[in-house]
Amino acid sequence: MIGQIEAISALDWWREAGLDVLVDEEPRDWLRPAAKPRAVAQTLATAEPPTELATFWSWLRDSDSLPGTPGARLLPAGDPASGLMLLADMPDPADADAGSLISGEAGRLFDRMLAAIGRDRASIYLAAMAGAPVPSRELAAPPVIEAARRHVSLANPRIALLLGDAPSRALLGMGFAEARGRKHAVNVDGQTVSVIATFHPRFLLQRPALKAAAWADLRMALRELR
Repeated sequence: MIGQIEAISALDWWREAGLDVLVDEEPRDWLRPAAKPRAVAQTLATAEPPTELATFWSWLRDSDSLPGTPGARLLPAGDPASGLMLLADMPDPADADAGSLISGEAGRLFDRMLAAIGRDRASIYLAAMAGAPVPSRELAAPPVIEAARRHVSLANPRIALLLGDAPSRALLGMGFAEARGRKHAVNVDGQTVSVIATFHPRFLLQRPALKAAAWADLRMALRELR
């Protein structure tokens, strides 16, 4: 058997002789034109978010370019024509069992917040950047941010409330703490939408003392809706 040193020496010799590629045992036609690249897969062709809200919902559910399992994501709820859109980061694990965004104890607080401004879930439009619980870093991925901005553009609300840090960064390019306390005019797909950053109900459960600040945000939104 050829020893290791002899084998390395043989390889070096072939390299110096100009051999730079391995070939199969079968003859190969080196002059045959290269094969044309295959067509782009349909899933990649549909990576761009649709431009109509009716088809956008199906895209949110089935697209391979978004985090979460296609076909199993929680979809938006409520009335897109209500004038008030609320955008969260993602569902909590219990939301999948409940079949709705912002459920459980956070959901009960959320419902009280809506009632305080004369609204309920049927008279708002509630959506999330991701339709399933995912690592927070995935919310900063360009496809997710692009989808969030397209979503707001298609809903075209009179006011959009951004619940927490990830939606604030996606729409405003700044953290929640910096964005809170004032109204922002955001250009999305060529149209201007009024946006306010506020607290996610799950955060208010952890910091009840901030409910007064959240109420100030809600009153600011209410003034825009009157």
